[in-house]
Amino acid sequence: MNISIIGTGYVGLVSGACFAELGNNVICCDNDNKKITSLKKGIIPIFEPGLEELAIANTKKKRLKFTSSIKEAVLASEVIFIAVGTPSSENGEADLTGIENVVRNIAINMKKYRLIVEKSTVPVETGKWVKHTLSTYINHKVKFDVASNPEFLREGQAINDFMHPDRIVIGVESKKAADILAGLYKPLHAPLVITDIKSAELIKHASNSLLATKISFINAVARICDIVGADIIEVAEGLGLDKRIGEAFLDAGIGYGGSCFPKDLDAFINISEKLGYDFQLLKAVREINKEQKAFFVKKIKDTLWILKDKTIGVLGLSFKPNTDDIRNAPSIDIIKALQQEGANIRVYDPQAMEKAKGLLDKVKFCQDSYDACRNSDCLLIVTEWDEFKELDFSKIKKLLKRPIIIDGRNIYDPRKMEKLGFTYIGIGRRQAPKK
Repeated sequence: MNISIIGTGYVGLVSGACFAELGNNVICCDNDNKKITSLKKGIIPIFEPGLEELAIANTKKKRLKFTSSIKEAVLASEVIFIAVGTPSSENGEADLTGIENVVRNIAINMKKYRLIVEKSTVPVETGKWVKHTLSTYINHKVKFDVASNPEFLREGQAINDFMHPDRIVIGVESKKAADILAGLYKPLHAPLVITDIKSAELIKHASNSLLATKISFINAVARICDIVGADIIEVAEGLGLDKRIGEAFLDAGIGYGGSCFPKDLDAFINISEKLGYDFQLLKAVREINKEQKAFFVKKIKDTLWILKDKTIGVLGLSFKPNTDDIRNAPSIDIIKALQQEGANIRVYDPQAMEKAKGLLDKVKFCQDSYDACRNSDCLLIVTEWDEFKELDFSKIKKLLKRPIIIDGRNIYDPRKMEKLGFTYIGIGRRQAPKK
């Protein structure tokens, strides 16, 4: 098929490259001319495993193109995906300015039937306004359909998630739109959920909110484990083996971050309030997540006592491994809180340091994990990158002023670390008995 994707962020670029890999002719469009120029040269502005190779290969095969002209994208494509950002405003409401601008430009440039598909995460009833905007600005003789096709891509695993999805959700108002999208996704052989547009829009917000709830729940249980001396790893295993619960998203730590969970949770709370429902459960989920970062900082203070003039090594900046995304990353709030206490920060992340430099001042960005440990009073684990799990701990012990590791992601075994001579503090972990 001939398709276009408006917006070249994480969702737009991954979707574009993957649709092209499936044999479609894809045009990725963005109003950022500098970004489009870089993409045409094969320079991918984000880190996502496998994306650069996929994009370059399909560009060479002329199945993937880039443009800053919406007109070009609209005229060349029967299916148009909207994948622009929907950032949160101060009250948590999704800012749909970008969506409206794109829809208006699509309408102005349409000459014949087009299927316009919401790919961005949008509040329920956005489809109604997309349809209204198209009808307002379009030539009345031109027919169109509107659909919702929410994405469920995890950063760091986005290509695999696209190519091997748990399900594909399609919200439509016509058989023609359903047939087009079903045909587009047929090569993936995935379960297809065909519903109305409002239900599809709700599925996305409800999915992310439920996953965020699961994370906050296990973090709350970890707090209880800390108090009574239980081990959250073993508790989570006992929970996760129940098929009704499942083991995913039961990793206690310093809370969730990224561009999806915080934004979508806020938006769903706001949507509910507008509809007259006070979604108190999600408000509690949000508050628990916020508290978890403060709880981690308290653990550091309880261990080091006075933070002023102490040097603290930090491993990890991105909100999760295998991405350079620092949007709503717990690391940023934690580091700033430590700096307010007068601490000096040495930090290392395999991918996210360049982006973090725009948000963090007076931080020493180190060349590797060991450099971050050098002359530090303790070491913090903030992101669970695989390379942090394979460190030379005898070397780290020599580099640290004091052999203290405070693990915000529970990637190490407390008993093994203490046998190596470290004071090890996790989140809800049972400590080795004192001799």
